[in-house]
Amino acid sequence: MDVTIQSMTPAQYVQEKAAASGSSFYYAFLFLPAPKRAAITAFYAFCREVDDVVDEMVDASIAQTKLAWWQSEVAKAFAGQPSHPVMQALMPLAAEFRIEQRHLQAVIEGCQMDLTQTRYLDYPGLQRYCHLVAGVVGEVAAGIFGQTQAKTTEYAHKLGQALQLTNIIRDVGEDALRDRIYLPVNELKQFDVKAHEILKRTYSDNFTALMRFQAQRAHGLYDEALALLPAEDFRAQKPGLMMASIYRALLREIERDNFQVLHQRVSLTPLRKMWLAWKVQALGRL
Repeated sequence: MDVTIQSMTPAQYVQEKAAASGSSFYYAFLFLPAPKRAAITAFYAFCREVDDVVDEMVDASIAQTKLAWWQSEVAKAFAGQPSHPVMQALMPLAAEFRIEQRHLQAVIEGCQMDLTQTRYLDYPGLQRYCHLVAGVVGEVAAGIFGQTQAKTTEYAHKLGQALQLTNIIRDVGEDALRDRIYLPVNELKQFDVKAHEILKRTYSDNFTALMRFQAQRAHGLYDEALALLPAEDFRAQKPGLMMASIYRALLREIERDNFQVLHQRVSLTPLRKMWLAWKVQALGRL
């Protein structure tokens, strides 16, 4: 194990992992009370660990071996023998915040899809992937934040899908560099956009129309998610609503920029993310 890892406590390790990612999620965590913040930070660090296996992949078979190790580590951790600092940080909190083995294994399964699949034939196929890597994450997060209503799970799945679609829209160019196209093949055909045009990162009116279609779908999912959230859980689910606010602002930024996502990664400044998060926390406004 890395010497740096050995010199840290599990709590320090997951905090470092979450903060280093620079993710918008970090801003939503800041307003949580300490026990919930510890749980979501540990869970988020787990998601980052398995996601990094795919993002940093040089050899698919090595990445597959690493993910298989994580599957085994999760099983051992839930049997009382965690060895990785992420699992050591997460396990003492798992029962209290209803984090189950099936949740973590689903996230790993989603990452395994990334090793074997670089195209999705249609939207239902993409939805399955989004469910594993984002919907399940939303479900766990909702439980940590303090879900009291069963319907909140449905909201969390829908919001996770909206956030993941926003990620996909933002990262089209970056994914193309890895020979990945998450936009469904049948929708590329519908808008007469060729895969090689995306891989060469070539803009066209057809590409813009395709992306506008994807953005409208994402906006629809945000609206559906918000409509599903029971009023009783609105206050507890504010961190998720912060994410919705930040990611929807990012989506609108991409739209204003006319979907110039092939050659750059559009992002919001840390100050703007903090402002959007604070607005939800203090004013209850998205």
